[in-house]
Formats: sequence, C-alpha cells, structure tokens
Amino acid sequence: MLGRRLPLRELGGLAARLAAALGRREPARACREGARLAAVAVVLSDEADPALLLIRRVVRRDDPWSGQVALPGGFRASDEEALAETARRETAEETGLSLDTAGSYCGELDRISPLASFLPPVVVSAQVYTVPSRLPVTPGVEAEAALWIAWSRLLDPANRVALRVEFPDGHREVPAICVGDLQVWGLTERIIRRLADVLRVAGAGSQPP
Repeated sequence: MLGRRLPLRELGGLAARLAAALGRREPARACREGARLAAVAVVLSDEADPALLLIRRVVRRDDPWSGQVALPGGFRASDEEALAETARRETAEETGLSLDTAGSYCGELDRISPLASFLPPVVVSAQVYTVPSRLPVTPGVEAEAALWIAWSRLLDPANRVALRVEFPDGHREVPAICVGDLQVWGLTERIIRRLADVLRVAGAGSQPP
C-alpha cells in the first residue's frame, strides 16, 4: 500500500480537509544546484486536539543536524525512489510507525532548502500524512526520541521565541518554537509555519479543529 492514497470522498475529518487544501495549491519547489533530494513526513493525528510527530536526532559528529528536533525523514535511497516512499521508509526506521498501514496520504506541502550556505546542498520535500490517533512510537537508531507534540502548543504565541544559535560563522538569532525542553527551529520550524497556513485554508484555523 502507498500510504493509503484514498479518494477525497473516502477520507474523513482532518485528512479530507488537508488533502483538499493541498490539492488546490502548487507546492513551492526550491532549486539548488547539485542538491540531493530528501523527504520528511509531516504526520498529524486526526483528533480533537491534533499532535505532530517529531524526533530528536542522536548526537553525531558527522550529522550537520546533530541533536536537533526534526520531522522524521532522510535522503532518497535511490533516484528511482518516490519522495513519499522516502518519507514513509524513514518514518518507519526512525519512529517504528508504519504509514503504509496506519497513514492517510494528504499530499506534498513544499520543497525547501536550508538557508545557511555552510549546510549540505539538499532540497527537502514535506510529505503530509494523518493517522487516527497518537499511535505508539519508538525511536530508531538515528533518533534519540520520538514523540507527539500537541499542535496547539506548537502554535501557541507564548512558545515562539528568537533563539540564539551558534553557527560555524558565528551566533545568530533564529525563529523558534520552545515547548518544554524542545527547541524547534530551522527547516522544521519553517515547515510547521507552512502547514499552519494550509490548515487555515483547510478550515482548521491556526488552532486545532
């Protein structure tokens, strides 16, 4: 199964609204010379108070995103692998959640690239899924933690901060979301903002439906 790509009439609740909203827009397509393609899964639970699936990456010297809070995802296994398949495979590896059996595919959000020039050249596709509830997740070898965070907490203005981050070329303040000890910034924060815009179009508003 390919993440249960169902006709709109067979989708319910949040999945139907997201699929309709994504179908009415043209995804942004970042272009970066020599960039590798990667995909992340944007997984929302279809509940009264939806939650977003996030991971905290393990700390590794060879990982430019070491230790960061992120969406499950990674590079394509081959040029022939569909980006939605990449997102599903990486989600299973990093969280133990099978989107093939539990997920409803809603569409592609955007393809974006890191803003920092010192990061590897990569274009990341955000593939959107819903699942019925906050299903059990278990971190894989590349994830220190896998967890569900309530969408209402991610969008709470009180949790939005300017985070001071140390980069190879010096310190910089970046937009961030802080929930407890979790600091969400960079590509993940940008994708969350784009998803919030789509949810408003979908009739879900900036807060949970």
